[in-house]
Amino acid sequence: MTSETSRDLRGALRRSADATGQLVGALRTGLPALLGLVPLTAFLALMWIALPWLPSAVKPLRALANAERRRAGRILGREIPEPYRPPRDGGLREARRLVRSPDTWRDAAWMAVHGLTCLQAAVIAVGIWAAVPYTLSLPLWWWAAPEGSVAAFVTLDGWPKALTLPFLQGALDVFILLWLVPRFARWQARLAEVLLTPTTRTSLSERVEELTETRAEALEAHGAELRRIERDLHDGTQAQLVAAALRLGLADRRFEADPDAARELFLEAREGVEEALVQLRTVIRGIYPPILSDRGLAGALRALAAGQPIPVELDIDMGGAAEGRAPAAVEAAAYFVVAEALTNIAKHSGARNGRVAVRRAPGRLTIAVRDDGKGGADPDRGSGLAGIRRRVAALDGATRIDSPDGEGTTLTVDLPCGS
Repeated sequence: MTSETSRDLRGALRRSADATGQLVGALRTGLPALLGLVPLTAFLALMWIALPWLPSAVKPLRALANAERRRAGRILGREIPEPYRPPRDGGLREARRLVRSPDTWRDAAWMAVHGLTCLQAAVIAVGIWAAVPYTLSLPLWWWAAPEGSVAAFVTLDGWPKALTLPFLQGALDVFILLWLVPRFARWQARLAEVLLTPTTRTSLSERVEELTETRAEALEAHGAELRRIERDLHDGTQAQLVAAALRLGLADRRFEADPDAARELFLEAREGVEEALVQLRTVIRGIYPPILSDRGLAGALRALAAGQPIPVELDIDMGGAAEGRAPAAVEAAAYFVVAEALTNIAKHSGARNGRVAVRRAPGRLTIAVRDDGKGGADPDRGSGLAGIRRRVAALDGATRIDSPDGEGTTLTVDLPCGS
């Protein structure tokens, strides 16, 4: 045997050994998938009765599918994207959305196929390694076996068979070991990619649905903002100006008869006008903080962090000068996201330290706000995080909240930033 042939054989054996390890490793998702077929079948049979529990039922299925995406992605050398959108509603509305989502059914199909084939593939891959030396050694000991015994699909009843059939069987075993086993592992990963990767149609459908929802949320947020501005102007600025006008009218009537009393009314009216100006500036800051115009986003965030009751570390990288400033709407959204997040940290988290990281990349602005508090933040239980999500969604951005109990909270926001 030449050195090149020996090298090729060693390479083929190594690839087969790696593939066997991958097929055995697939049992970490294959066995749970196989065991989950019974409750999956029962759930599908009772779908309309068990519909309210569907959002909870898909969580372990999605966790299993995500584990397989990571495993198959390592084998294929490319990432298999996760198609799931974060739940926006609860109860029956979310359950009906899951029933309509193709991703739910594709996950269920993968679970069925993977569960039914994974164990067999692993058994074949492991067994074939032992079958090769066992089959090739038959000519050495077949005569000691009881008459009529069958080994490696060969009936042991004479030397002619013992000297020919085991080698044919061994050749087939070697073919399976060196050619089929690596392909079994590759096919298994490809099957996961085909079933667990969102299709173009699914991605487009999900995108249309997401844009429809974010448009509705943007309109709702815009309406709420207009109502807030109207309420602040009506209850604050307008009331102060009306009071100032009344005092000026009374002062005008008393000016000749009682100049001192008229002067007091003039002073009260001036105070009312000054207070109205303060309230008006507050309303303006709520629309677009002037500090953003004066100092830019980085300066505004530094001023914001300096006014917090706990130490806040800042890590801001706004990119090169060639990229220019982000659009005003993006800067305003980023400012309000950080302001709301820091307010939540101060009020609810029990944190001792906070950290704000801002990164400007071509076309994107990423914000990460972290704390070392108690965690357990839930956007469904409060208006602050839900308001952040709506504001970000209005700009076609993405929000992710990671808040395990006892480990603090990380809020990550990704905003499109084409200037």
